Amino acid sequence: MLVGEQPGDEEDFRGHPFVGPAGRILDQCLDSAALRRDDVFLTNAVKHFKWEPRGKRRIHKKPSAREIAACRPWLDAEIEEIQPDIVVCLGATAAQSLLGRTFRVMQNRGKPVFPPGLPPIFATVHPSSILRAPDHDRREQARHSFVHDLRAAAAFLHQHRRAA
Repeated sequence: MLVGEQPGDEEDFRGHPFVGPAGRILDQCLDSAALRRDDVFLTNAVKHFKWEPRGKRRIHKKPSAREIAACRPWLDAEIEEIQPDIVVCLGATAAQSLLGRTFRVMQNRGKPVFPPGLPPIFATVHPSSILRAPDHDRREQARHSFVHDLRAAAAFLHQHRRAA
């Protein structure tokens, strides 16, 4: 299971997660990590698109702790229904929704966390952060690091399944 922050503008209009620019980056990185989008369940920690107008565009606005907490029962229900072997949180909002507000992605990225009552969780950056990198070299480094994190989660999953 991959958990993002919230739907973006395109996702809000189309009704599916990760179908906009960040979704295209995610698809490329999944492919580079030898993973298939069809093999993962994609969802978001927050179920609505929070935005502010900027001209004719709707620009993403970070959800509040209250909004994250209000959406947690839906995320818990998805985890209960899907029964994933692992959860990969994409970005701080997703990670903090499951691991608490003090969890820091950059200190713990790519490492398994074992919260009680949940499957093992990996945290990494959100693919949209790759898009926001200031230049080509930093985007490529961010992409490489993100693919590395996805591969680490996949390796853990394969090892975990063999041990079971």
